[in-house]
Amino acid sequence: MLMYRVFSKPQKFSVYIRQIIFEINNIGISSLPIIAIISVFMGGIITIQAAFGFNSPWVPLYAVGFTTRESILLEFSPTIVCLILAGKVGSNIASEIGAMRITEQIDALEIMGINSAGYLIFPKIAGAVFIFPFLIAISMFLGIWGGYVMGVSAGACTSYEYIYGIQAFFEPWKLYYSFTKVVVFAFIITSVSSYYGYHTRGGALEVGKSSTDAVVYSSILILLFALILTNLFLNH
Repeated sequence: MLMYRVFSKPQKFSVYIRQIIFEINNIGISSLPIIAIISVFMGGIITIQAAFGFNSPWVPLYAVGFTTRESILLEFSPTIVCLILAGKVGSNIASEIGAMRITEQIDALEIMGINSAGYLIFPKIAGAVFIFPFLIAISMFLGIWGGYVMGVSAGACTSYEYIYGIQAFFEPWKLYYSFTKVVVFAFIITSVSSYYGYHTRGGALEVGKSSTDAVVYSSILILLFALILTNLFLNH
């Protein structure tokens, strides 16, 4: 019912455009530093662990780069980074809208005849669905680059082996799978967090509870839909 109100026709679309641009910066661009740091280090960790595990003479040396690429492209960047964003972005959205609810700002919007659900929530959903794929693409690049730098500098693999591995047996449809997951997760994070913020009742303590619930239920739904989409795409 809330989503029906969110996606109903806005009175003035130019206001929404301005809000969407603001949310792209607020939700997406501000999340870039933490995504960059986590991706670089996780890429390095995956590479070194893969090199440590592949000590059999039967395993080709390029398997380290191949494993790093598959891990980052299929699971780490789309799912794990989105779980981190659920904690950062989801709690922020829920507490922001929850604070507006308990200070009666949402009631004031309703009295003025504004569709408060559409005005507050739609720009967040649109902004996240637009910017999240770019963030995840940057995460994938930095993860693979971090794996290269740390793997080569630690002596886990050579430059040639790693680069050959990240190019070996690449299938473009795996990127469609990853970015489909990202768009679905972006919608889940923003809509679930907005729902809990919008339905906050009480005082400051309830805002904190709404923020916690938003992160918990967003994370559960992300993992559930990751399983569903993995079955749809890979189980053939």
